[in-house]
Amino acid sequence: MDAMKIVILGAGALGSIIGGHLARAGEEVTIIARGDRAAYLQQNGITLTGLADFTVPVAVATTPQTVREADVLVVAVKTYDTEPALESVGHLKVGSALSIQNGVLKDEQLAHTFGRDKTLGAAAFLSGGVTPAGPVRFTVNEYLVLGELPAGISARAQTFVDALVNAGIRADAVPQIQTVEWSKYALFMSWMAPAVLTRLPSYKFQTQPDTALVMAQLVRETGLLAAKLGVPLEDREPLPIKTLCSLPLSEAVTTIRQFGTVMEARAPAHKVSTLQDLEQGRRLEVEETLGYAVRKGAELGIPLPTLETCYRLIAGINCRHIEETSPKRDATP
Repeated sequence: MDAMKIVILGAGALGSIIGGHLARAGEEVTIIARGDRAAYLQQNGITLTGLADFTVPVAVATTPQTVREADVLVVAVKTYDTEPALESVGHLKVGSALSIQNGVLKDEQLAHTFGRDKTLGAAAFLSGGVTPAGPVRFTVNEYLVLGELPAGISARAQTFVDALVNAGIRADAVPQIQTVEWSKYALFMSWMAPAVLTRLPSYKFQTQPDTALVMAQLVRETGLLAAKLGVPLEDREPLPIKTLCSLPLSEAVTTIRQFGTVMEARAPAHKVSTLQDLEQGRRLEVEETLGYAVRKGAELGIPLPTLETCYRLIAGINCRHIEETSPKRDATP
């Protein structure tokens, strides 16, 4: 079988993890990157440590216009960079396009650029981080799930899943991808907001009663949105999202706190990626995640008080954070 032509848009941790594994397996991988990260990859290739330990050379494109086609395009940029990033590859002839970003807005953005017939739904629970020296530490290989929108398993989805599994990434094709996407979205919201607001490692806000209560409310309010849109949720590792929406609130809080004790034992240093961004002086993925939920709730007439409060607070933190970390310009003409 011929190698698949796979283009990865974004060379951060997840783009490098997926691109590196596929390149090592013999697929034809091109990573679209820029700046220092592109220069590093051109010179050194992709190096992974942790759950995988290898270095592999990979084609790097710093000018997206030089890339003409892809069997599969994987979008792995930060959510706030999505629109300009997609504009830069709008010329691509793609067989399929999917995004492993946080949130659910991503599918709408891909469909707008490439057409709904080219867009696959996807949800990734993979984790890692780019180290200061350049290699990526691969820490979580839970799942990467694909499916047709709004539902169904296709040959193209299964073909890419087979390539991922062959490369060492845990992956599956599912008939109800929106269920997985929205369940993961609820999970992300419930971790991201407390992490940024408390600036604590994950297990600490998961085991604390007050913040566990906020987590439960965030899950349940996101569940209200999904229900209004006709998307059922599911129970999938690491937290039973569907069950958390139906349990009495006190039992949902207990379930989250019990999970927090497991996190303390297994991954006491774990920090949500958005908190890592805050600590490292980067912008936060706010508008496309929390902001999207608040706007969708207003559109559908659903009160989301916990989500909206967290959104307003974190949007304020992000705005101030950008001001403080942006280079100061001399106002003198």
